[in-house]
Amino acid sequence: MESSLLNKLLAITSLFQQDMARAFEGTPLTESRVAVLWTLSTSGPSTQQVLSSALSVTPKNISGLVDVLEKHGYARRVPHPSDRRAVLVELTDAGEAMMTRMQEEHASLEAELLDAIPPERRAEFENGIDAIIARLTELMSAAQSDSGSGT
Repeated sequence: MESSLLNKLLAITSLFQQDMARAFEGTPLTESRVAVLWTLSTSGPSTQQVLSSALSVTPKNISGLVDVLEKHGYARRVPHPSDRRAVLVELTDAGEAMMTRMQEEHASLEAELLDAIPPERRAEFENGIDAIIARLTELMSAAQSDSGSGT
């Protein structure tokens, strides 16, 4: 049986998950914890409420993720500079170093993957990937709208 596009995309997803599991082996990091670190790395210090919204998870979930990241020295809670009731979560030096390493590894992996595609076809490939992402986003948005309307 010929492999469908969806099966190929699912295979890529599985390979990326295996690679992440390998990369996090022996560390306290998980995909969810790294998502928090990545958000802090790209957005800067944030309240837990902002993190919760950015990652589409509950505030309780964020609190638990930040607790573990704080325990292992990747993030810390600090007083908000202008709202004495709020607390910011920020990366520690260890968190910054981890994210720098991950960004370097991502750049290296991207270069390795792009080497599989002839340079003259890369723009076409990226356009195709962008189109699939856009369409899947539309489908997910429509599905969420349908489930929210009781249909």
